[in-house]
Amino acid sequence: MNAPQPNKLDLTQRHRRNRKTDWARRLVREHVLTVSDLIWPIFLVEGENLRQPVASMPGVERLSVDAAVRAAVEAVELGIPAIALFPNTDPALRNEQASEALNPDNLVCRACRAIKAAAPGLGLITDVALDPYTSHGHDGLLLDGEILNDETVFVLVQQALNQARAGADVIAPSDMMDGRIGAIRAGLDAQHFDRVQILAYAVKYASAFYGPFRDAVGTGAILTGDKRTYQMDPANTNEALREAAQDLKEGADILMVKPGLPYLDVIYRVKQKFGAPTFAYQVSGEYAMIMAAANNGWIDADKTMLESLLCFKRAGADAILTYFAPRVAKTLKDLI
Repeated sequence: MNAPQPNKLDLTQRHRRNRKTDWARRLVREHVLTVSDLIWPIFLVEGENLRQPVASMPGVERLSVDAAVRAAVEAVELGIPAIALFPNTDPALRNEQASEALNPDNLVCRACRAIKAAAPGLGLITDVALDPYTSHGHDGLLLDGEILNDETVFVLVQQALNQARAGADVIAPSDMMDGRIGAIRAGLDAQHFDRVQILAYAVKYASAFYGPFRDAVGTGAILTGDKRTYQMDPANTNEALREAAQDLKEGADILMVKPGLPYLDVIYRVKQKFGAPTFAYQVSGEYAMIMAAANNGWIDADKTMLESLLCFKRAGADAILTYFAPRVAKTLKDLI
């Protein structure tokens, strides 16, 4: 006796038809992650031929300038459009005035010149903030426990000019001081750096996800208090729109939302509201969580990193700063 046939549903729409094979899924895919979406953040450290592991970020290293040059050449070979530089400044050079930020021969400036000589077609993004240079770990000048806004902005303009002279293509203020985008734009234009772009960390939250980054740049152990008086409250999204609007008005070319994955709703709102180029930062804590879980065998590292970055694209990000950049670029190349 034949087994009874299961009842068939009377369906006109069967959405699984578009999912039945790899070629079908590729044809209807709404968002795609490519190597052109990647920016590689690189940590710098003094020394020669040095690759110094960051314990809280498995697979990430602090690089001496010569090693950073080799990384930049690798980025070009992989098709990565740009890198972003972050220094781990010698503690002996840090002070309350962040004077090393204005030294034309500081770690970032030396790296800029060397990288531009070796890889002139690679985009070079430099961080403008004082925390890698202050003895207290804050992004601005500190007086009696208060971060001074206007006085800090004056120093940030000089820091931006210092980096532009060294060859930076994109100035990226991450400090969250009020008015710094307009002041930096005016300062750059006055010194004939009108072609230098500004990537504004327009929406930067006072997040717990920055811990490994602070280890990497050497500010975690020295930070006095917290940054909640100038970085945004994680509870707010309307405020993000006000911040982004102000930065665009002041001359920002690109907006940044940081952190990334926990703030996909913010990325979406910023992109939908303004339509401006919008970048996201997959921050150190996001990277560290994926790597920790992968190293414990709980998740697949490659599949998870690709999925997480695709989520940024789906939310509206045009590009993503991610420590996975070289690994993703190699993985995408193998998939072609």
